[in-house]
Amino acid sequence: MTTSHTTTRGPSRPVPAFVEFVTLMALTIGLVALSIDNLLPAFGPIAADYAVANSNDVQMLIYVFMIGFAVMQIVYGPLADSFGRKPVLMAGLLIYGIGTVMAIFADSFEHLLIARFVQGLGAAAPRVLVMAITRDCFDGREMARVMSFIMMIFIVVPVFAPASGSLILALGNWHMIFVSTLVLSMMVAIWHWLRMPETLHPEYRHKLSARRIGRDMLTTITNRQSLGYSTAMGLMFACLMAYIGSAQQIFETEVYGLGIWFPLVFGLIAAAMSVSSFVNARLVRKVGMHKLSQGGLLILCTGSLINLVIALVFDGVPPLPVFGIGLTVTLFCFSLTMPNFNSLAMEPLGAIAGTASSVIGVYSTLIGVIAGGIIGQAFNGTVIPLVAGYLTLGILTLIIIAIIERGRLFHATHQP
Repeated sequence: MTTSHTTTRGPSRPVPAFVEFVTLMALTIGLVALSIDNLLPAFGPIAADYAVANSNDVQMLIYVFMIGFAVMQIVYGPLADSFGRKPVLMAGLLIYGIGTVMAIFADSFEHLLIARFVQGLGAAAPRVLVMAITRDCFDGREMARVMSFIMMIFIVVPVFAPASGSLILALGNWHMIFVSTLVLSMMVAIWHWLRMPETLHPEYRHKLSARRIGRDMLTTITNRQSLGYSTAMGLMFACLMAYIGSAQQIFETEVYGLGIWFPLVFGLIAAAMSVSSFVNARLVRKVGMHKLSQGGLLILCTGSLINLVIALVFDGVPPLPVFGIGLTVTLFCFSLTMPNFNSLAMEPLGAIAGTASSVIGVYSTLIGVIAGGIIGQAFNGTVIPLVAGYLTLGILTLIIIAIIERGRLFHATHQP
């Protein structure tokens, strides 16, 4: 049984019921998280197989994927606005599958990096299309609520991803991790094909033209609210990228040496992020996107400052429980910002949701990958680069928000 959740710009026939819709969207975008996090336990075996001398170089398996993920988003959005959401998503999943097969048979670290880049090119489609489909079907705070539920399930993926990667490594080798993601991508494609209608309303379907695409891009980047919150989202995304890039070295090997316990710690922190997304979903319609995201940002900045002071006191290696709790608090607050920043960035651009989602995705992802990569590559055997990076990113985001809102924090200047 299906239930329509359409707005005036929504699909012409009903989409799946709420639970199925959210689960499918979360699983679709979850391919991105799974493609990153379940590979983390394999960093050591991959480095050993390909004789990678510098452990920081293995982080490139994350950042190369994300670069491909970032740049291709600009293609999928305009195509989705012209040809519809469904065929473009299928094309992206096919590219993802090709990259995954390349990774399975990669015979050198360089070839594996190329495969990861191709994977990222394909994974950009789920990111763009999930945002566009959700924007097709929901408005305002209801869209933020749906996005929070999607993000809640999406963030559950990292809870289990490193553990699943470790289990696969125990049963086989790291190539089988890519086999598992290939199977999942095929399942997602079949589910979409059978259950999801085309959600792009006919009146919002655009002819594919460079002039129209340029106009829509210009509309996106010149909208004060969209540009500002896209920048804020990118800076917050950098927090996640810096953490993911450094987590294996911090917890598993070089700082705390947890070994096989790394997936458990990583999963507990990710679980806190999932709880935060659930809290956001429950509160956003009552409290509003502005108050929740800005409150979370202020706590993130305060927590990051405390974490940095503690790290300096302990010469960069604070006790694991202290660091774990501090990091969990900041990432809990991170999950109060991202869904709301994304919804605020997309809110004024419903008529060009596909292209807007692409532009916002490229821009925010590149900011996140570049800034997060800089912090990750600064890893020096301590947690100081990570916590100092969080404080810097938090302050920059707060400044951006203050500029967007003209100094009036906790006030819904733009919210209808």
